[in-house]
Amino acid sequence: MIVRSFRDVEGTDRHVRAASGTWESKRIVLAKERVGFSLHETVLYAGTETSMWYANHVEAVVCTEGEAELTDEETGRTYTITPGTMYLLDGHERHTLRVKHEFRCLCVFNPPVTGREDHDENGVYPLLTEPDHHHG
Repeated sequence: MIVRSFRDVEGTDRHVRAASGTWESKRIVLAKERVGFSLHETVLYAGTETSMWYANHVEAVVCTEGEAELTDEETGRTYTITPGTMYLLDGHERHTLRVKHEFRCLCVFNPPVTGREDHDENGVYPLLTEPDHHHG
């Protein structure tokens, strides 16, 4: 059993700040835990816009604070995301978040992220894996 708080991961290598300067994320469960998913708390800053495309991952996002406009770039549809609303990128959709009020959310990724990822020039997280210590 693992018990860990977001406060515990603050300032560690699990606390990632995007090169873009639009978000930061605390990865409380990572690939190294070997449970098949990763779990993060991410804060996107007010007044920012971030385009993302998880070509290699499925992500579920639950908003816990703030407000953002989510655009599905595949369909052009726009949604308002507020606390208690979840969105699931089950089709690896390219999407953009425009943050009206500082947006805090819990994110689950499958496959899990290692914690080293940042978005590349296409908004994609590379598919990184942890070395398998069980074989050889």
